[in-house]
Amino acid sequence: MVDLSTEYLGLQLTSPLIVSSNPLTGDQAKIERMAELGAGAIVLPSLFEEQIQLQEHGSPASDSEVLPPALRHLPSMTDYNRGADGYLMQIYDAKSAVDIPVIASLNGTSTGGWVRYARLLASAGADAVELNIYYLPTSVESPGTEIEERFVHLVKEVKANVPIPVAVKLNPSFSSIPHMAARLAGAGADGLVFFNRFYQPDFDLEHETVVSSLDLSVPSELRLRLRWVSILHGHIDTDMAITGGVHSGADAVKSLLAGASVAMLASALLKNGVEHLGTVRSELSRWMEEHGYDSVGELKGRMSQANVSAPAAIVRANYIEELSSYHRSD
Repeated sequence: MVDLSTEYLGLQLTSPLIVSSNPLTGDQAKIERMAELGAGAIVLPSLFEEQIQLQEHGSPASDSEVLPPALRHLPSMTDYNRGADGYLMQIYDAKSAVDIPVIASLNGTSTGGWVRYARLLASAGADAVELNIYYLPTSVESPGTEIEERFVHLVKEVKANVPIPVAVKLNPSFSSIPHMAARLAGAGADGLVFFNRFYQPDFDLEHETVVSSLDLSVPSELRLRLRWVSILHGHIDTDMAITGGVHSGADAVKSLLAGASVAMLASALLKNGVEHLGTVRSELSRWMEEHGYDSVGELKGRMSQANVSAPAAIVRANYIEELSSYHRSD
């Protein structure tokens, strides 16, 4: 029997499989089933900075005429989750129902109410908080260093004010991912999650309007995560998690081999149902048994850049080879 236990954010997990933030983790019955199926932890759906701001103005999103201009564009969020205060009860309910770590998620860009709400999330029983920092720079006057400094400041402020571990969900657009990862780790981040999937708007040609578009992840997206985690393993003093493209036990194995402490799933469960989590766990255990691994610790980082026989292949040396390997079907 293989040992699937691992440590992430200083938390002891029975499994390296974490259900990342998505609508399923907002359902109490599904949370309980995830725990039964072997999830090591769950990340609740995000509490958005806009929800905190709306509540602080004492107005529902539909009363746009009384809101400040910066908030009048927001759609109604009443059906998304239970709101800023209700989120605290959601944490309490989840913690009361399962004995696996429950990680809260905050989505935004400014310090503002984040520090205060991060404290409340901890008080409500959250085992950790994941900062889902979403910021799209659109001004030609904003240099990249200014954006990076904002992220680092936010992490420092939250870490200085909460007693629970803090993870940061990164985006892959920084000009130097290793440097930014090191800065966030230096700011106190207990873990880094690679990578956020930012949803892009689409155009409705018939009505000439901007419309929302949501595509679930596919396994090929995992490659970007594998590359950066394998490069950073052993070079930054913080845990790493992979999210985006983990759909099978094989994907989870690859994540661990690269150097991640955990592999996170969302799209695979949205597509195949919560029961798929049990399938992924079984596939992971079976692969480990068949290849002679007794524990997750034995797997972790074995295919990081520092440990593979051809480290250059992870960075660039296989670029021409990959292009040459493509053959048109026609």
